Amino acid sequence: MAMTLSTLSTEYVRITAATRAAGSVITPAAPPRFAFLTTASSPSEEDWLLGEWADRWARILIGPDGGAATLEPGEYQVWLSWSAGAETPVYRCPGSLRVY
Repeated sequence: MAMTLSTLSTEYVRITAATRAAGSVITPAAPPRFAFLTTASSPSEEDWLLGEWADRWARILIGPDGGAATLEPGEYQVWLSWSAGAETPVYRCPGSLRVY
């Protein structure tokens, strides 16, 4: 994931996250959670923001016009997590999000 976003723009950040069971793509019932960090540290509980599932993507609306968050200019590592039964995977997404 390499994405560039203006601080004036409100748009979805999308991460491909396909989960399969018996060969079929499934969507977990719990919404995905996103964290946007400017440091190499792992997210803490207060860093997580709720997103939504849209087909095979986890997505979250970012920006000043109704987004879940408005990010300051900088380079962000994007983290993704969701609950799926007994598992709660946590992934640091490849690449970064650059906000200018």
